[in-house]
Amino acid sequence: MNIAVIDKIMLNFFAELQGWFALAATTFARVFRRPYYYREFAVQFDKLGFSSLFICMLTGLFTGMVMALQALVQLKPFAATSYVGGMVAVTMIKELGPVLASLMVAGRVGSAITAELGTMVVTEQVDAMRVEGTDIVKRLVAPRLKAMLLALPLLTAAADAVSLLGGYIMASGYGINPTMYLKGIPQFMVFQDLIEGLVKPTFFGFLIAMTGCYVGLNTRGGAEGVGNSAKQAVVVSSVLILMFDFFLTKIFVVFRG
Repeated sequence: MNIAVIDKIMLNFFAELQGWFALAATTFARVFRRPYYYREFAVQFDKLGFSSLFICMLTGLFTGMVMALQALVQLKPFAATSYVGGMVAVTMIKELGPVLASLMVAGRVGSAITAELGTMVVTEQVDAMRVEGTDIVKRLVAPRLKAMLLALPLLTAAADAVSLLGGYIMASGYGINPTMYLKGIPQFMVFQDLIEGLVKPTFFGFLIAMTGCYVGLNTRGGAEGVGNSAKQAVVVSSVLILMFDFFLTKIFVVFRG
């Protein structure tokens, strides 16, 4: 690989990065301006939120059961199985809940946003809206961003709650009653952990929505291009979620210290 190829790759990367940040900045600037497109926001909230509720709750249930089972196996030799509720709670609420719910939503919703906008681009619907004088960012991007910023923290909270229920289902088989299970939670968690568990999915929702919209609006090449864009959006969103999970965790650890 010669210098020219590396130079071209770097130029393309920074051009895409600049475009992503430009779209994000434009969207934030226009989110608070009229018209607000309340109907479009409600439609997108239903698509992005309620439609993803079942898969997020199912993910939370089985993840909570697995975490409880693993914790019980490790704690039983030390006669410390009463702490299983706290271990499940701190693991799910701080880390696995936000990350897994966001990955599920990225796969289900991020690809849908990209495919929908990409189809509108290749069929020239977006060009027709521009000719009519419609602000594309305000009409298509802002409602999806607002819906995602509201929906993903709620989906994560639902997944966390169901994961605690799944953890108790497994713990009850080891003779742990509900009082003992719930009593272990405050011993492992503080209020900042709850804040962390809601800040993360909010930030991840921003990444998913903006990546899906940016890739969708830059789709080229007909039906094949729409498929490639949807695939690209899911991969990029998933990688960004895992990357920024580390950085956000590091920030919270610093503030905790």
